[in-house]
Amino acid sequence: MPDMDKFASFAAGNWQLFLALFVTLGAILWLEVWGRVRGVSRVGPLQATTLISHEDALVLDVREDTEYRDGHIIDSVHIPLSRLRDRIGELERYRDRTLIVGCRSGHRSARACGQLRKQGFEKVHNLEGGILAWQNANLPLTRKTKKGK
Repeated sequence: MPDMDKFASFAAGNWQLFLALFVTLGAILWLEVWGRVRGVSRVGPLQATTLISHEDALVLDVREDTEYRDGHIIDSVHIPLSRLRDRIGELERYRDRTLIVGCRSGHRSARACGQLRKQGFEKVHNLEGGILAWQNANLPLTRKTKKGK
C-alpha cells in the first residue's frame, strides 16, 4: 500500500502532467476511431510507393504553397487544404484513381481525406506521417513544378 500512497502523492503534485497524458491519449484514440469511421486508410511511405507504381495512384499534396515549393513528391497535385473545398472539381478526373493525400505530418491530410470521402472519392489513403515520414524513408522530393503552375 505504501507504493500506492507515493503514486497518489506524485499524481496530485504533477496533475498537469497527468492531464496532458490523458488529453494526448484521448486525441490519439479519437483520431484512430475517426479515421476508421470515415473509411480512410493510412499508408506509410513504402506502401504509397507501391500504390503509385502498381495502381497509378495520384498524390495530392494539401500543404500551403511555401511548404510545397520547399519540396514535394514528384508528379503530385497541389491543392492546399484551405482551398480544397473550392477546388475539389479539379480532382474530378481522378475520381476513379487511388488517391494518396499528404501534408507535413498527416493531420491536415486526414481532414482532406474526410472531405474527399464526403464528395464520393472512394479510394482515398492518408500518407501516414506525411512528407516528414517520406523524407525519413529516404524517398525523393523535388522542387520542380509542372509547367503552367
